[in-house]
Amino acid sequence: MSFSFTDAFSLKGKTAWITGASYGIGFAIAEAYHEAGANIVYNCRSRLDVSQKAYKEAGIQAHGYVCDITDENSVSDTLSKIENEVGVVDILVNNAGIIKRIPMHEMPAEDFRKVVDVDLIAPFIMAKAVLPSMMRRGRGKIINICSMMSELGRETVSAYASAKGGLKMLTRNICAEYGGANIQCNGIGPGYIATPQTAPLRTAGNPFNDFIIGKTPAARWGVPEDLMGPIVFLASEASNFVNGHILYVDGGILASIGKQP
Repeated sequence: MSFSFTDAFSLKGKTAWITGASYGIGFAIAEAYHEAGANIVYNCRSRLDVSQKAYKEAGIQAHGYVCDITDENSVSDTLSKIENEVGVVDILVNNAGIIKRIPMHEMPAEDFRKVVDVDLIAPFIMAKAVLPSMMRRGRGKIINICSMMSELGRETVSAYASAKGGLKMLTRNICAEYGGANIQCNGIGPGYIATPQTAPLRTAGNPFNDFIIGKTPAARWGVPEDLMGPIVFLASEASNFVNGHILYVDGGILASIGKQP
């Protein structure tokens, strides 16, 4: 059997739908897929003009849609538009997520539900929507952006950790249920990544910044580019026998108890 690294890692001609890819990690994923040859589709809940401008400035032809991924009808309607205007979805990346940092004993149940809706139920809705087409074609890739918080607890993130723990198990269950149809479902678990959203935490002398650098064997925050190789691998044919796996891109945090004080 011949093997070509170029072909195995190429996404040429594939259509990838990335949720929440207007900025940050989602945008970096789109950049990586674009470089690998994929057609980029993304959604946001509003301000499509702003994200389209960002993609244009990056030299990426991306197809953007306004879609509420927590609503089955909205997802179904958007998927129909994508299939008619771009093509069938070969790769789904469930990246969109929210977090509410509230002590559990003070957190309204409604806020807990909102986090679970976006971080767990929406990936279920998205996967449910694309699976029938993937099953008919006998191939497909679903990648869920999980979290170290599916392995570790931390104060004020009870809803987020619960949702991401559920997403980890949803990933494994999709593998178990649809692996026989040549559909691979895996997860990426980012560590602490330097994005505009984390900029206030990364200032010199900030105790949290010092805590993260001290806890991470790599002794630094991750950058979005650190996720590009792993995310392309899991979307490519190079990972055809990798299924139900959570790949933690965390600089080694989960492997370490931390430095001795």
